[in-house]
Amino acid sequence: MSKDLISLNNISDLIERYLKQLLAEGNREFVEVQRSDLALRFSCVPSQINYVLTTRFSAGHGYFVESRRGSGGYIRIIKIPLGRKSDTVLELCDIIGDAISQADADGVIKRLLEEKFISLREARVMHAAVDGNILKLSMPVRDKLRALLLKAMIKAILRGG
Repeated sequence: MSKDLISLNNISDLIERYLKQLLAEGNREFVEVQRSDLALRFSCVPSQINYVLTTRFSAGHGYFVESRRGSGGYIRIIKIPLGRKSDTVLELCDIIGDAISQADADGVIKRLLEEKFISLREARVMHAAVDGNILKLSMPVRDKLRALLLKAMIKAILRGG
């Protein structure tokens, strides 16, 4: 399994953990923050915040990010709610679509693990099945196959439990 699914030891991991903690603390579906405040808090450049938002809070990871620039600007991170299992299957299949990148597939698996829809063992199996090093095909075909495999596994796990 990639280190991204487990480790929390670099600045991006710390920022991600902080933002997820803000969401969890108030049992809120969204949180609003300012990019400059986060950059000051973590002693990093605003582009590092952008990187975390882009790579860790995409739709594939179960989030929508809205941004408003300017002096009164903010970043709103909205957690996509995962409801009942059947609804979750449909929502995730819509998010995955016809093709999915390795990073977004990892994000979907990580979110399922965080929300306790799957076990760590299931996450490891899912990750191994969609790993780009295993799926040795050209890029468009690989992302399409990854999407099909991921959707099949999600349907099997969430409908079987």
